[in-house]
Amino acid sequence: MEDGEWVLVRKPAEKDFWNPTSMDLADTSKPLKVTFSGPAKHWTDAIPIGNGRLGAMVWGGIASETLQLNEDTLWTGVPGDYTNPEAPAALAEVRKLVDNGDYAEATKAAVKLSDHPSDVYQLLGDIKLEFDESHVKYTEGTYSRELDLETAIARVKYSVGDVEFMREHFASNPGQVIVTKISASKPGSLSFTVSLDSKLHHHSQANGQNQIILQGSCPGKRIQPKVGLNENPKGIQFTAVLDLQVSQGGVIHNIDDKKLKVEGSDWAVLLLVASSSFDGPFTMPSDSKKDPTSDSLNALKSIKTLSYSDLYAHHLDDYQNLFHRVSLQLSKSSKSNLGDGSLEMKEVKSSTKISHISKSNDGAVSTAERVKSFQTDEDPSFVELLFQYGRYLLISSSRPGTQVSNLQGIWNKDIEPAWDCAPHLNINLQMNYWPSLPCNLKECQEPLFDFISSLAINGSKTAKVNYETSGWVAHQVTDIWAKTSPDRGEAVWALWPMGGAWLCTHLWEQFTYTMDKDFLKNKAYPLLEGCTSFLLDWLIEGPGGYLETNPSTSPEHMFVAPDGKPASVSYSSTMDIAIIREVFSEIVSAAEVLGRKDDALIGKVREALAKLPPTKIARDGSIMEWAVDFQDPEVHHRHVSHLFGLFPGHTITVEKTPDLCKAVDFTLFKRV
Repeated sequence: MEDGEWVLVRKPAEKDFWNPTSMDLADTSKPLKVTFSGPAKHWTDAIPIGNGRLGAMVWGGIASETLQLNEDTLWTGVPGDYTNPEAPAALAEVRKLVDNGDYAEATKAAVKLSDHPSDVYQLLGDIKLEFDESHVKYTEGTYSRELDLETAIARVKYSVGDVEFMREHFASNPGQVIVTKISASKPGSLSFTVSLDSKLHHHSQANGQNQIILQGSCPGKRIQPKVGLNENPKGIQFTAVLDLQVSQGGVIHNIDDKKLKVEGSDWAVLLLVASSSFDGPFTMPSDSKKDPTSDSLNALKSIKTLSYSDLYAHHLDDYQNLFHRVSLQLSKSSKSNLGDGSLEMKEVKSSTKISHISKSNDGAVSTAERVKSFQTDEDPSFVELLFQYGRYLLISSSRPGTQVSNLQGIWNKDIEPAWDCAPHLNINLQMNYWPSLPCNLKECQEPLFDFISSLAINGSKTAKVNYETSGWVAHQVTDIWAKTSPDRGEAVWALWPMGGAWLCTHLWEQFTYTMDKDFLKNKAYPLLEGCTSFLLDWLIEGPGGYLETNPSTSPEHMFVAPDGKPASVSYSSTMDIAIIREVFSEIVSAAEVLGRKDDALIGKVREALAKLPPTKIARDGSIMEWAVDFQDPEVHHRHVSHLFGLFPGHTITVEKTPDLCKAVDFTLFKRV
């Protein structure tokens, strides 16, 4: 930016993309791996795999194994009405209390603006594997469990006597299938039982000698804190099909039409496909024409003729096309051999395969041990591993055509997960997608743009009815039905109408990275236009000639009002104004690109930009979080919302605003 204006650069030609150069690394024989010394004891210790839509958590048990399954469209609920005709009167009451400086009462009154909670992300079910008792007596020291980031494969190995058993798991995007191969080093040594189960309402039954079909449904309404509610509309229906293939000589038995038992095989391949009746955020599940059982069987039929090697090759080509675009080298090894400590980051064409980079000092050292040792040995290779693990998770949880990555990506084990596993718009959803552009994964951000389009449809109704404004709005939390109204509960988290505006900054960022003018014209600009219309109407004239937002909160953070009472509602929080300034600057720049700089809307934006209040420095030298220098009762609060202008915004820079940067530094020091 120059003096608050965006500077556009040309789209780089193909020849300008960085090409990989030779890496003079003598110790680069091992690939990027997250390693474990034993089976998972907690869900967070299991290995996540995913293809954007289907996910699994691999626990790595020995005598018994569980793969916890997810499908990204399995949610409670049905499309909702996200409007509140009584909101305008409540809004007027809250604004008057804020104008009178009665912030505690405004905070209480603002609860009238809240709505029902979001719906809840659900699980799919479990693949359960049971091996014979001999596996309990596996050979100590032979166990290993790892996630290979180079190939997106989870592996479990251990030995029983002189037989080595290996399981390989991957989630294929081209095949839309979760694949598991179990093998034994000694012919005929593999025997186990497999079944499908789910915590949701379901029916599971064997289909012939080599398939299990699980059919179930999500609750049509989230679980209520009070019982006795009779209304329970039809929810999303789903089906999972598990197909089992074994080597020649292996035998499959159907046990009670519930389980399949394998005996005397060299290897077995399990294929898990799944589908749901979800047909978009505006279609009632009861009206859906989708047949998840038929869709799942057809999906299985399309890949059934492919060998394991073919499935693996297609998966690898698809995944590495994304993953191998970026390599990061901070140094050759840990502090015992840091060299000059130089930083090297290479961005490569997606079709180019790069050499494996070692990220482990010792293959026997688990990642958990490396986390502990990092406190005393800040091994740069561990930072490299963490960087690439982040890219892996985005690739695995968000692909073109999937749902937006939720609060836990696509992985969830609970009927009632923490914070409903719902996308939270006051930083969490945005953070999921921060790696997409700088880490050369722009395709992975496409579901976010599709989701913003859905939010704009519902959000226009919320804006019109709740706030009597034009444009569209979204608040702090949403769900698969594109909820745009405030959350249930206290204003400190629920009353925050800046969620849609923050999301819109991703639209402009996508253009600045890609220079895709068609995307800007057809996708980004209409959404920016609607968001801007809401923001212009939401801003009201305040004292001193400035425009202000009222009511306003700083996400999830309270303050002490001048009368000594706790409160969260005031006016013009620093984050509000920073986000609005960012969106206004972006739409002005977008209008310049599209030849629309003389549009009436852009004229209004230019006028409003000049009347936005500046970012202020508090008495103690930090960035002020609210328009008034309120006492902060929780100086170590987890959010740093008032630093939006520094990142992900662009209005606080070392070159242009050195005083604000100094205040940012002290703000971060206070938060520690």
